[in-house]
Amino acid sequence: MLKIRLSMGGAKKRPIYKIVVADSRFPRDGRFIEKLGSFNPLLPKEKKERIILESERVKHWISKGARPTMRVSRILGELNIMPMPKPGNNPKKAIPKKERKKDGKEEPKKEAPKQEAKKEEPKKEAPKQEAKKEEPKKEAPKQEAKKEEPKKEEIKK
Repeated sequence: MLKIRLSMGGAKKRPIYKIVVADSRFPRDGRFIEKLGSFNPLLPKEKKERIILESERVKHWISKGARPTMRVSRILGELNIMPMPKPGNNPKKAIPKKERKKDGKEEPKKEAPKQEAKKEEPKKEAPKQEAKKEEPKKEAPKQEAKKEEPKKEEIKK
């Protein structure tokens, strides 16, 4: 399967990416079929040099069946080559990590016990039903085992 993805280059703490078409089985920074452009995340979003892309070749490869990764599809969406993908659901991403922990400890404790109490009741009923179903299954193999034992004894005599 062909993928349009980012191939990482650059020095330590100074990433630069090539936008390439590669087989999904090839390594991330390894062999690729064609280089379509470059992406420099260190430059401000306003600069044109941040994303350099051959849009005709991208359209060509998409028509051939190449699928862009999520990051590349966002880049293509910014350049209006493809529709922008739906954003993921991560509401706490914009909150600093230290504040997430403080907020996370206080809020879920208040909400979680109510939700857990509701969830526990159906769970208690479900295992009882499952246990009843499992008991006949256990009995049936025992009966079969008993039937097999006398046959073995008869063979030994």
